[in-house]
Amino acid sequence: MFQVKWMWENLKGYRARYIFAMILSVAINGLELATPILSALIVDNFISADNAVENVKNQRGYLIFLLVAIVLFTVLKSITRYVCCMSYEHASQGAIYRIRSKLFRNVQNQDISFYDSYRTGDLMTRLTGDLDMVRHMLAFVFRGLIESSTLLLAAVVYFFVIDWKMAICILALTPLIFIISVRLKKVAGPVHMKAREKLSAINTAAQENISGNRVVKAFAREDYEIEKFNKISEEYAEANKKASLKWLNYSPFLEGIALCLSAVMLLCGGLFLIFDQITMGEYIAVSGLVWAVSNPMKNLGMYVNDTQRFMASAMKIIDIYYKKPTIKTPENAYEPSSVNGDIEFKNVSFRYDGADVLKDVSFKINHGETVAIMGETGSGKTTLVNLIPRFYDVSNGSVSVDGVDVKDYSLKALRESISMATQDVFLYSDTIDGNIAYGDSDLPEQEVEEYASLACATEFIEKMPEGYDTIIGERGVGLSGGQKQRISLARAMAVRPSILILDDTTSAVDMETESYIQNSLKNLDYDCTKIIIAQRISSAKDADKIIVLDDGKIKEMGTHQELLKKKGYYYDVFMLQNEGFERGEK
Repeated sequence: MFQVKWMWENLKGYRARYIFAMILSVAINGLELATPILSALIVDNFISADNAVENVKNQRGYLIFLLVAIVLFTVLKSITRYVCCMSYEHASQGAIYRIRSKLFRNVQNQDISFYDSYRTGDLMTRLTGDLDMVRHMLAFVFRGLIESSTLLLAAVVYFFVIDWKMAICILALTPLIFIISVRLKKVAGPVHMKAREKLSAINTAAQENISGNRVVKAFAREDYEIEKFNKISEEYAEANKKASLKWLNYSPFLEGIALCLSAVMLLCGGLFLIFDQITMGEYIAVSGLVWAVSNPMKNLGMYVNDTQRFMASAMKIIDIYYKKPTIKTPENAYEPSSVNGDIEFKNVSFRYDGADVLKDVSFKINHGETVAIMGETGSGKTTLVNLIPRFYDVSNGSVSVDGVDVKDYSLKALRESISMATQDVFLYSDTIDGNIAYGDSDLPEQEVEEYASLACATEFIEKMPEGYDTIIGERGVGLSGGQKQRISLARAMAVRPSILILDDTTSAVDMETESYIQNSLKNLDYDCTKIIIAQRISSAKDADKIIVLDDGKIKEMGTHQELLKKKGYYYDVFMLQNEGFERGEK
């Protein structure tokens, strides 16, 4: 079973403790047999024997020894069980910590396309509920299986030692339990997989609604979202009911057969006792151990059910545990000490989900230049800049930085030299200082303030309750769109990148603030190549080169003056945004 092998791999470092726990599980069952056996000796020698009274007088030391032994074995069993449970728990928690860390590391290292395919709620389910099911399997189910099987085996051996005919009578019903358990295993797997998918759906719905609460409120769709969530929740409840009913449909049969063992024992044991084939002490010992056969058989269905739940969860975890990113650092990767910032696109084409996003794009950007990229929505602007840090790989052609194909770079070295600020700003639930210094946690406070000033963010930050130490909400809740963009811009500039990419980062600020930011970008105290995706002419007009994309192709390219003379797309946008200006006016 692959899932079990996978768990064993992740018990590395804890295997000795886990094996020790399994040995203790077996030892506990040996101690379970001690009390009935010692009780049988007491009954046969000091209660049911013909000379019981004389034995009590003459063998009082032996009687005391047996009574003390029962007490000692009971205490030892309790101590052993405690150490056993703690060992299982320690090993299982250690394994889950290893799995969770590896899983999170692997998710972090995946390509952007991975996040396009997997829902956040589903990933959260794998990192929480599914992992808890794995821990339950390691700490409880395996322990139960070992204890039940060894206890059953030990009891059966003891029964055969006493009288093989009575042992066969007691075990006559076990094939029925085995057949029922196999049947349960077949039907339980699919329903638990479906229940797990519904859990993922409900987590996804909750995550999306909490993250998008402002949109919900803006459109007054609370009732709609509540109804939609309730429907998903109802589907999850129904899936869980079906999973539970599968178990409940078989549970009465397992319980009933297990309880029948007591009746068989009373009937057969009584007959064997009447015909003097066993002693009263042996009868009492067998009576005391019937549970050692009935309980494991009764619990078998529960363990089968839990195993199927584990299988469903483990397969979801394993799906991403071994998933390899398609974009990774090559062997003998190029790791420059610094990047100059020369960029070249050569006949670049890019396909996504079967659609052509970029088609035969070629251009060159020299170190220190500022290049603006314009075009209609969906023309491929963001996709184009995402190819530079290798968020995606080109379908055809090549993208090179400093004359080296980005595919030959170490991903870490390449991305550390590039900084991006996007229109869709993500800010962490941290201080403003922490968000600006995200790329360099050791950034001095003075420099944090300097870059905030360059991004025209100082004024509103200083008005915050705690200034730079103000904790902002998740995704920057409490800040305006323009304020979030300015913090994002400060964060991008603070790492002093060789290549600075700004994806429409001033779309939410006023014209005066935009002018201030554009001036700051011109006067950075370090050299870098700047790529600016813009919708406003005011953001693009001073660039060394302006590239206009249309349907994934370069439609126009040149300076502000050159493009105005062409009277194409750029000219039309200029006239639209500068209505009232005389045609041809700068």
